[in-house]
Amino acid sequence: MSGGYRRIVETVNGGIIGRPLLVVTVFLVLTGVFAGGLAAVEADPDIDAFTEGIPEQEALDRVNEEFEPPFEDEETSVQLIQEGDVLSRSGIIAMLEVEHRLAEHSELDVRESASVAGAVAEQLDGDAETTEARLRAVEDATETEVRAAARALLEEQPDRAQSLSDDLNTQDPSASATITVVDFAEAPDTEAEIQLLTRIETVADGVHGDFTVFTGALVDIETEQAMVDSLVLVVPAVAGLILLFLVVAYRDPFDLGLGLVALVMAVIWTFGFAGLAGIPFTMMTVAVPPLLLAVGIDFGIHAVNRYREERVQGYEIREAMVRANDQLLVAFFIVTGTTAIGFGANLTSELGQIQEFGLVTAIGIVFTLLIFGVFVPAAKVLMDEFRAGTSIPEFGTTPLGDEDSALGRVLPVGLFVGRKAPMAMLALILVATAGAGVVATDVETEFDDEDFLPYEELPPYVAVTGVVDADDYRATETINFLGDNFETGEEDQVTIYVEGPADADHALESAYRAGTDPPDTFLQEDGQAIAESVLDPMNALAAQDPEFGALVAANDMSGNGVPDRNVDVVMDELLASPVGDWAAEYVTEDRTAMRFVYDVEADATEEAVVDDARSVADDFREDATATGDIVVIRSVMDLLFASAIVSLATALGVTAAFLVAVYWVLEGRPSLGIVNVVPIVVTVAFLAATMVVLEIPFNVLTATILSITIGIGIAYSVHITHRFIDEFNRVEDAETALLRTLRGTGGGVTGSMVTTTGGVGALVLSATPLLAQFGLLTSLSVVYSFLAAVLVLPPALLVWERYFGWTHDAPDGDDGVVADADPDLGSSDESHSSEVVDA
Repeated sequence: MSGGYRRIVETVNGGIIGRPLLVVTVFLVLTGVFAGGLAAVEADPDIDAFTEGIPEQEALDRVNEEFEPPFEDEETSVQLIQEGDVLSRSGIIAMLEVEHRLAEHSELDVRESASVAGAVAEQLDGDAETTEARLRAVEDATETEVRAAARALLEEQPDRAQSLSDDLNTQDPSASATITVVDFAEAPDTEAEIQLLTRIETVADGVHGDFTVFTGALVDIETEQAMVDSLVLVVPAVAGLILLFLVVAYRDPFDLGLGLVALVMAVIWTFGFAGLAGIPFTMMTVAVPPLLLAVGIDFGIHAVNRYREERVQGYEIREAMVRANDQLLVAFFIVTGTTAIGFGANLTSELGQIQEFGLVTAIGIVFTLLIFGVFVPAAKVLMDEFRAGTSIPEFGTTPLGDEDSALGRVLPVGLFVGRKAPMAMLALILVATAGAGVVATDVETEFDDEDFLPYEELPPYVAVTGVVDADDYRATETINFLGDNFETGEEDQVTIYVEGPADADHALESAYRAGTDPPDTFLQEDGQAIAESVLDPMNALAAQDPEFGALVAANDMSGNGVPDRNVDVVMDELLASPVGDWAAEYVTEDRTAMRFVYDVEADATEEAVVDDARSVADDFREDATATGDIVVIRSVMDLLFASAIVSLATALGVTAAFLVAVYWVLEGRPSLGIVNVVPIVVTVAFLAATMVVLEIPFNVLTATILSITIGIGIAYSVHITHRFIDEFNRVEDAETALLRTLRGTGGGVTGSMVTTTGGVGALVLSATPLLAQFGLLTSLSVVYSFLAAVLVLPPALLVWERYFGWTHDAPDGDDGVVADADPDLGSSDESHSSEVVDA
């Protein structure tokens, strides 16, 4: 280590160990400050937040605002899903009975009700305009008359089939389910909507039939409940597993208590900061505590383990902590830097919630460094000095990985296997990594609202806890039922939102030409894309009104039925006509925007449809944006994939540069930084390949896993590399240095891996598949990182020593010879006695 940097570390360390009471007091006061910020943390279960700021979503929002029919007051739409023979006389009567009771309910204000049942009643009696009259019309009809009316309705109005299940038989009318939409004049907040739902369910339960009530508020409330239930499930499991493993790792109740206090402080500081910064608690944020615990556990075990190594050598409390912290502060700084880079790389995402996730985790890691690098050593000194003056017995004092232990004999296996031919072993590992990388290219990307919802059927290991009651959740089951049984038509259409003067002479002609000779995924007729637009009411009015038809023809210079001259005059007449409301669904009142809705192939791939929609939008003369649900979802998926790749590349590149710089400054050997990255490259490749094997896609949370893997996993390699170079500078032999490292620091790494895997792995108990998948992948990343650190890193370091260790990167003035260790640290004979032995 350079003299200047050593002096900085010694100064910091002297302040920590020299004034431990002051340090502990300051940290406890700061914990109180951050605890005050916890009250400001607000839960935000809104799934739509992931689409905020996306151009396609903004265009869709404007379409909904500008073209949807306006209402005087806010409304709440509720879906009534009826199952059974819904086109039979009894099925139709049941639905009409529910509609009638809702309309007559004293506490409900029904604005409108749209159902196939009501339409069939009107087919039987054209004068049946009220719910009571419609109900009476069907009750007075026979089964045969009702079936005939349903058949006639479906022939005359085929669009009615959209509210009937896919098993619809139009010849002998029957269907197993139908959807009725009822609009209520209710306050548009979640609590009021849930109360409304309860009232509707009470009414429906009083009618003979199988009804399910569904509304968007149910998704929000169950998403938030799933967050709460996940915490209730995960936190005790994490606490229990961590406690169990830390008992084994520390083997001392005082050290255990200190470690747990420090972990709690890290969580309080992080979420207190989030509250003070106004960052909401989302489904992604549930994953933050386990990640902080992962790093905190690593720091805590290494701090105690390294301190015990010095105490075993006979050093007094403060001297032992100074010696341990001299090495650990540097290691913790490197680990914090690489971990913060890995987590913070998610700030490169264009999705706001992923950016917030990256910010909170990166800040949390810095807090963890301060707590475990400053507070824990000071508190440990105070605690041990207090114990030394009492009759409290000593508990576990030996470090993990002692050479006489079974763990100490197993950990150096990577050294034993690879020392005779490290280059060959490393080459074999890299070939396997390349193969895993090829498999990893098949990882899929997915964005689905259902990812945020609880399981439709709880896994046995979640259900057995008894914490979550499957009956409390129904949104997932209902959404799946709708998806399996209904064709809504939304997925078979895309919308082009056009901004510009709709009454300019070129506006309609440009739109017509954009739909000429359309791409393959667009449905077409006579070479023209099938679309809903302002041209539909225009053509309908021209057919009904000869005078208007003559106006259109007189201003159609190209002869294609589309006016391309005096369009403002044509628009004036159209919007003032009886079809003006229809036209207003496709052109804004101020004529500054239009929408065109194109039909697309139902069996076309999502990617092809979106690419073609964007191509058509580019053909418009005005500023046009392809939008609609399918386009927005695809845009999010593209951003998720880009987020995963860009954050991975950023994390890997910046981490490598950081390590090169750090090892250059500290040791004059920048090539060690590259060696340090090798195990994490192996880990990332195998983890991504595992995602393919387990069929886990990139989603809003797992898209962060690769950069997070770098953040968490490289800690193991950093600890081993940094300890290795310390030993290497003492003994001048790579194999001996590696053996001592793997038995010393390797023990701490092992304890950290086991504890972290159990703690983070508890996320599989979450009530949602999103968090469960993330927990599984994070646990696997920890295991893979540990294996890479003890199996891949040793041969990589041996290769480094052979080609770079003494001759290429030695600091100026060393002339290839390592200086003696600092006298204050004692000779290598004082500190160590192990030598390399055969496995």
